[in-house]
Parts: sequence; C-alpha cells; structure tokens
Amino acid sequence: MTKEEITTPEDLVFTLFKQGREEAFESIFRANYDRIMGFCVQFIGDKDQAQNITQEAFLKLWLNREKIEIYNGIRSFLYTSAKTDCLNFIRHKKVVCKYENKQLQYKEDQLNQEVLESFDDDGFSELENLIDQLVDKLPEKCREVFIKSRFEGKKNREIAEEMNISVKSVEADMTRALKILKTELTEYLPLLLVQFVLYNN
Repeated sequence: MTKEEITTPEDLVFTLFKQGREEAFESIFRANYDRIMGFCVQFIGDKDQAQNITQEAFLKLWLNREKIEIYNGIRSFLYTSAKTDCLNFIRHKKVVCKYENKQLQYKEDQLNQEVLESFDDDGFSELENLIDQLVDKLPEKCREVFIKSRFEGKKNREIAEEMNISVKSVEADMTRALKILKTELTEYLPLLLVQFVLYNN
C-alpha cells in the first residue's frame, strides 16, 4: 500500500503492521483482545485457558502478518485461530476425562477386589452367621423360598411345584426376601459386599 493509498487510520495501522512495527501490533492488540478473550470464555468456559488461547492467537497473527491481505482480515484471522484452538482444547479435555474415568473405574475395581480378598475364612464364617440370623427373621413364606433358592440351589419352577404356588409368587417372595436382607445387611457391611453375598451366589 503506497502513501497515496493510505486514507484512513486503519490503513496506516495495517501498513505499519505489515512492516513489522510493534506500535501497530499493540494498537491491534488493544482493539481486539477483549473481543477474542470474551469469545474464548464463552466457547470453553475456562478463563485461564481462554487467556492462553487468546495470547496464542495474537502470537500467530504476528508471525503470519505477511499473509494478511486486508485490515479486516486481522480480526478474521484472530477469530479463526481462537476457534480452532478452542475446539482442540475441548477435544483434548474429552479425551482426558475419558481416560480419567477409566482410571477411576480401574482403581474402584481394584479396591473392590482387595475388600473381597481381605475377608478370610473367619470373616466369612461371621458373615454366614449374620445372614442366618437375618434369614430367620424373614416372613415365613419368604424365608422358605429364599432357603430353597439360595441354600438348596433349586430353580424357581421347582420351588413353585414343591410349595404349590405360582412361579410369579416365588419370584415375588424372592425379591421381597432379597430387599429385606439387603436393607438389613447394609447396616453392617459395605454395599459392595451386600451385592456380592446376595446376588452372586
């Protein structure tokens, strides 16, 4: 752009910017920083990271100033750069969260296994005694269904035939028994062990 073509303050700033004049860059920075920063905050909701992305956008602008053809291209470049980095940040965050969730699940599984392994024979003996006491307190029909199912290993249909009741009745009594035992056992044991004892036999 020749001197004759410089007709507005923006033209002058743009010309000096293209020439690598720092004062022109500072002018562009002051005029656009808040806009780009606000755009990034709205996009990713992280003020610190938005600031980093905004600063990076201006750094890229300075390094690529020779590629900018018109003054209006400055703001377009800044928004495009910021948008790209915001999207990359969001994608990276999703990957990190997915990894952290997997790690958390792994640690939880390890802890659960350690809890189960920590129970020796004496521990399980005490647990069996506790269950026996709770089973004795069940309503008569529920108790009979539970004993036939869990202790005698009989199928619902076999229990129904022996007790002369329907399979649905057996299922209902079993559900009721498990619900009562789960409630009672949770007062003594972690939920993990309750699930293990009642549902994994």
